[in-house]
Amino acid sequence: MKTFFLTGLLALGLAAPTLSAAADAPLRVVTDATFPPMEFYQDGKPTGFDIELIHALGKEMNRPIELTNIDFKGLVPAIVSGRADAAISGIYITPERKNVVDFTDSYYAGGLVVLTRKDNNIKNLKDLDGRKVSVQVGTKSVNYLTEHFPKVNRVEVEKNEEMFNLVKIGRADAAVTGRPAAKLYAQHNPDFVVLDEQITTEEYGIAVSKSQTQTRDALNAALKKLRDNGSYQKIVDKWFEAKS
Repeated sequence: MKTFFLTGLLALGLAAPTLSAAADAPLRVVTDATFPPMEFYQDGKPTGFDIELIHALGKEMNRPIELTNIDFKGLVPAIVSGRADAAISGIYITPERKNVVDFTDSYYAGGLVVLTRKDNNIKNLKDLDGRKVSVQVGTKSVNYLTEHFPKVNRVEVEKNEEMFNLVKIGRADAAVTGRPAAKLYAQHNPDFVVLDEQITTEEYGIAVSKSQTQTRDALNAALKKLRDNGSYQKIVDKWFEAKS
């Protein structure tokens, strides 16, 4: 899960610009393209679920997307200072962040999920009791399983790749990780499945300035259109559901 410090940003927010951009002006969007499958670089170009979605939203709004890649910790300051109109980068909507910036409606449900082999007979969260579950050291998964699933036998590893590989070779029965990474792995490994029942649910949103309510509303309207006409689901299927 991506996090950043919000210290001092409330004060900066007092200086945020109040003028709205022209309806057909480029939408200045910042992202940190280091989080596949949400956003990453491929062949020298940014791509991923978030990138494709923001371009589709811009098309609905008749506003070209002007994308800038920056460090994750700089996303909210860019919004607050007025250097960007929006930020999309796997950003969870949290009360702390909503004190500083505004958010669109949720465009994807993240959170912790269970990834397992289809032949492991794990159908729901209760089936994890007594099983070996691989988790990445330093992530939310470790503490969450310790507190809420004490009967699980945790297998702690350093890297995502190790976590998935232990399940693949049978040294773990399942892995607990973030939904996007799990869905991407299952997409490219047909013997794996992500349980429908999530451990936690945390919603992704597009961050905008509190002064740019028109931008927020326009993004929400465009997102609704994409959902209604099926375009949104096609993007979801491409990045999280389609077979490789």
